[in-house]
Order: sequence, then structure tokens, then C-alpha cells
Amino acid sequence: MANRRSFLQSTLGLGAGLFASRAVAETTHTNNNPTSQVAARGGYLGESSGSLSKVETLRGPALNAPVVTTDVGDLPFEMDGATKVFRLTAHVFKRQIAPDKTIDVWGFNGSAPGPTIQVTQGDKVRVIFKNELPEPSSIHWHGFEDRIGNDGMPGISQEPVKPGETFVYNFTIHQEGTYFYHSHMAMQEMAGMLGGFIMHPKVPYRPNCEKDFLIHLQEYAVLPNSTTPNTMMMEFNWLLLNGKAGPATTPLIVRQGDRVRIRFVNLGMDHHPMHVHGHTFYVTGTEGGRIPETAWWPGNTVLVGVAQARNVEFVADNPGDWMLHCHLPHHMMNQMASQAGPMTRMAGFPGGKGLRGDDSHGRMTPRGQNGDDMSQMSMNGMKGMEMSGSPAVTDPAIPSASLGAGKQATMPDGPLANTQLDAGMMGMTKEQSGTGPKLSELQKRNLDAFDMGQSSMKMQSSETSPNANNVPNFPQDAYMEGPMMNMDKLVDKPENLGLRPNWSRFMQGMMTFVRVLPPEQYDQVLSAMRNANRSGDPYASLYTDEAKS
Repeated sequence: MANRRSFLQSTLGLGAGLFASRAVAETTHTNNNPTSQVAARGGYLGESSGSLSKVETLRGPALNAPVVTTDVGDLPFEMDGATKVFRLTAHVFKRQIAPDKTIDVWGFNGSAPGPTIQVTQGDKVRVIFKNELPEPSSIHWHGFEDRIGNDGMPGISQEPVKPGETFVYNFTIHQEGTYFYHSHMAMQEMAGMLGGFIMHPKVPYRPNCEKDFLIHLQEYAVLPNSTTPNTMMMEFNWLLLNGKAGPATTPLIVRQGDRVRIRFVNLGMDHHPMHVHGHTFYVTGTEGGRIPETAWWPGNTVLVGVAQARNVEFVADNPGDWMLHCHLPHHMMNQMASQAGPMTRMAGFPGGKGLRGDDSHGRMTPRGQNGDDMSQMSMNGMKGMEMSGSPAVTDPAIPSASLGAGKQATMPDGPLANTQLDAGMMGMTKEQSGTGPKLSELQKRNLDAFDMGQSSMKMQSSETSPNANNVPNFPQDAYMEGPMMNMDKLVDKPENLGLRPNWSRFMQGMMTFVRVLPPEQYDQVLSAMRNANRSGDPYASLYTDEAKS
């Protein structure tokens, strides 16, 4: 007994000494060198490059900043004793992903991605999941270390949740970091059924971040004349951040000098190299939690693989409207199409006048004239094509596109791309020509927000070569003819206050801004955001925090 008592006493004494040493290490600043990278719990003391080196990392009180999920927001909860209760409903609805582009998605509580769930280490959590889809579903909690009954694998850890049924998941949160939830029916996931699950640490991270953002990386394949994503496709023409494609994405608003964390979550089919302009960040976390500081690595681009999360942190000390985007070229476009060259051009658009660079406006020369090779073309191979109602082939007003495009392409001066234009684009074309049905007031307001006027055309004309239509592979941006039309008015919001005029023409796909604003401009933008008084504003927590400070 004496030996055992002595052993316990010595062990406890050693442990107390270690805890005391650790407490001292956590509260003592080893030096005042502003370029020192000092760990909160050990780590290394040395010179570091990049934005984190510009401030002392132990500054300020340690707090868990609420995570802002732009264009999505949080899932509210209610308390049942000591348990946080969240209600999550899966259903089908429409979501506008870009100006004049609305698609049918499968999501949660009216949002795709679904609303973010935020909890703290040690919380007891209950999620009541209701399925209002037309088929069975379930929710997998990605990265959770929990009992098998909560894993969400239909037919394995639980029965599938049938339409109209409810299933309850219960957790005790013992992890920390960036996690997420999603349907474990693969095609449902590709239709929009995913969301963030943030586990804040019980002891806040050091160094402390004043701003914390979550960004979901999504992709859809939607034909221009359709509203339904093709979940079987392997190539995508709509690339989204938090359910929006540029220029409809909402910027990240930070005050100059803030330390910023951005959490990227990827539940699509492609890996995404996410790039931030103007700053060097450190990769500080994954879908497994916080990375020890000695393993952080610097960069300005981080590859976020499928089913992964990557957290990056930097000090936003470089003022400006800095781009944040996926660096895959196809992911910086909207509604890409495989057709390129003169036949895609609408008459009157910049880049030349027509198919031959003259005034043909895309019309083909009548058969038998000018000795062109069309004079010997046989029409026998075209039997069965949708050509009913088309003018005679010898009509000079027939666009060349109509040879294989059917009814839609028989409009005078119509481009080949007319066969793929969605209803919004076709409506704009008809409205301008006066040949289409009258638009509603809402449609007119949306149409007016596109700068389709003469000044915009002149601006685009000044940016393209006079013979551009004769250059192979021109144009490359098919959504609004590249560069896009000015959509500043259509995507107007307080977060965009002060951006350079015509900025929207060059924002597509997985693109947004990190707006690092000097204090005076930051206060102006934040005031405009607060005064907008928007229901479910994802930035609402920021207003409270700023009021406290």
C-alpha cells in the first residue's frame, strides 16, 4: 500500500507540474517579435513567411467566432433541457443560382446547400430529420465518430427513411472542426443534399480569428433549355459557391487587419484548387479537425478534394477587393457549351458581323449563288428532322444554324446556340426584337438589369478584335457572350457596395471576393448590410459582434 501511495503521489505531483508548465506556456509571450510564429500549446518558435507572420499570434482574447455561410445561413435550434434540437427537412424546390437562371434542386429547409448546423464540443444534439422527397433517403454525418445507429447508412445502420417519415439522430459532440452532412443516396447528393456541421472547440483555437466563413463547392450539369440537373453527368456547366454562381455570389466582408478563417467543403465530383488573391494563408484544418501548428503549410492555393474539408487562415492586412475562386479554367465560366466560332454569334453582338466577317449576320448564301459548296448539298439525309414550319432553304433569311437545329433556329439572324438558350435568354432576345410575348413587370425589371444597351455593346466591341468571328474557338463564354453583359444592378446587394462599375461582367462560376475594407469603408458596408434588415441574413451574427466591440 505504501509503495502504491508513494507512486500515486509522485505521479500526481509530476502531472501537476506539467499542467502548471503548460498554463505558463499558454499565457506567456516568449518575445515581441511580430514575425514570430508562436504556438498556443507548444509548437515552434521561428520566422514564418506570409500573412500570418505580420501579427503576433497570441493577440487578443480567444473566442469562437460564429461561422458565416454566405447565401445559406444557419439552422436554428430549440432547447429540450440540455439538448439542442435541430429540425431538418428534405424536399424539392427551385433555387436561383445566377441571374435569370433558376433550377430544380433537392435540399434541406428551402436551401441547397442546406443550412449550417453550429454546435460546441460537449453539446448534446438531436436532429429530427423529415423526408418530404418522393423516394427514401437518410443523412450521413460525414466525419463523425459516433455510434453506428447514427451513421445514416440506409439498409446498414438504419432503415431508409421513406417519404413522409421521420428519423431522429442523437449525438454527444466530442470532436471539433469542420464537418458536414449529406444524403447517402449518391444522386440525391448531386442534386443538392448537403450542408455544413461546425463543431466549435470547447477551448477556443489559438490564434484567434475575428472572421470565420464556410464555403460549399458545388457543381451541376443543366442544359440551357432545362431546369433539372443531370446527376449522371461527369462534366458540369454550372459551378457554385454556397449555391450561387458568379456574379450572384456574396462577397466575404472583413475589416482590414482581421484574422480570417475560410472553411472549404467539397461534396461534388471534381477536386477544386481554391485560390485567394493578395494574401498568403496557412492550411490549418481538414475534415478530421485542427492540424497541429507545426504541420501547417503556407500557400495561396489549396486543393480541396472530393469529400474533403480544408481550413485556411490569414491576416487580411492588404486592403482591396480580392478574388477568391477555383483555379480550374472551366470552373470560372457559366453555362459552357461545346459550340464555338462564328455560328454561335448573335447578329449585332461584338466580334464581327457574321459567318464570313461581312454583313451576312449568320445567314447562309442561297443555294446556287457565289459557287459555294452548299449548292451541291443533298437534302436526302435530312429527312425526319424537325424542320416543319421552316422557310424554304433558299430563303436568304435562314440562319445557317437551322440546317440541323429544328424550329428554334429558324428565326432570322438566329445563332446556332439558340437551340440551347434557356427560356430567360430566349425571352430577352424576343423582347428586344419585339417578336415575343410581353413580359411581366418582374421579368422586365430583371431584363432591364442586364445592360444590353448600346453603351454596353460599344464597350464589348472595343474589347474584341474586328475579325474575332473568324478566329477559331471564339467566343469562349456562352452564358451571355463573353465577357458577360453588365449585371451589376441584377445582383445588387449591400455586400457589393463600392465595387468597381461593370465588375459583374468578369465574375462567373466558382468566383467571389474577399473584400478587405479599411475601417471607414468597412463600417459603411456593414451599416448598409445591417439596415437591409434581411430575413435569415447569414451575416446577422456579425452585427451583434461588431456592436459589442
